[in-house]
Amino acid sequence: MDIYSGDSYSVLLTTDQDPSSNYWVSIGVRGRTPKTAPALALLNYRPNRGFKLPAIAPPVTPAWNDTAHSKAFTTQIKARAGTPPPPATSDRRIELLNTQNKLDGHIKWSINNVSLVLPATPYLGSLKLGLKTALAAARPADTFGRAYDVTRPPHNPNTTTGDNVYVLRHNTTVDVVLQNANALQHNVSEVHPWHLHGHDFWVLGYGEGAYRGDAADAARLNLVNPPLRNTAVIFPYGWTALRFVADNPGVWAFHCHIEPHLHMGMGVIFAEAIDRVGKVPKEAVSCGATATALMNGDHL
Repeated sequence: MDIYSGDSYSVLLTTDQDPSSNYWVSIGVRGRTPKTAPALALLNYRPNRGFKLPAIAPPVTPAWNDTAHSKAFTTQIKARAGTPPPPATSDRRIELLNTQNKLDGHIKWSINNVSLVLPATPYLGSLKLGLKTALAAARPADTFGRAYDVTRPPHNPNTTTGDNVYVLRHNTTVDVVLQNANALQHNVSEVHPWHLHGHDFWVLGYGEGAYRGDAADAARLNLVNPPLRNTAVIFPYGWTALRFVADNPGVWAFHCHIEPHLHMGMGVIFAEAIDRVGKVPKEAVSCGATATALMNGDHL
């Protein structure tokens, strides 16, 4: 099983082996060069003692860069019985190009060439109070240039910064396409697990190379029984298509769940139906421009 940061599974294990022995469980690193040996645990069959070592060697986990194994496992996962199917169509498609760039000599991760920088003023307070100067007036792009070569380092390695707020209409169906690309070094494209707050999404499918949005890409999507999750992986030089319904008023982060990647700019913000959000505690927004507004008598 491949389990990425922020990921989870429920499994059933049938204990049908020879009860005179204990058994090894091996855990290996995926997607990154391992700095440690594989972790080991013991599956204890009673009445054996818990410290009784198995007679056979531990199973060998797949190589960290065996993406063929990872894709074979991930792409065969279908929806749990009883999971509702996704809406047949979407109202909006947002395409997010994941690239590695530089800003003032420092390595950053960027989405459509914008690295996320969290503002001093909380998003929810800014949007609910209509503080026009707390967030950028311009909204991030819904797509990226089709001419971008995802197999090579970026032609322009420099990035910009922004608050990356996508404003979604309430109860609309949104498709998100996560496009992976080459990093700054040649022949390097990393695995990224993306996690959405406040919602679950249907993982519609995966593809190799650049997403085109054509009939061939549409044919790769599963609209019958896609898994419903809140974390999905994008593989090197590939793309992952997601669909969710914007039915939860608020401000929600959508980001790579590898912690340093988020802090290096790999994320966006989805804001929806802010007018439907109830009273916000002052303690939650008492900083930045929101704090000034509250001192001036504005109310949330």
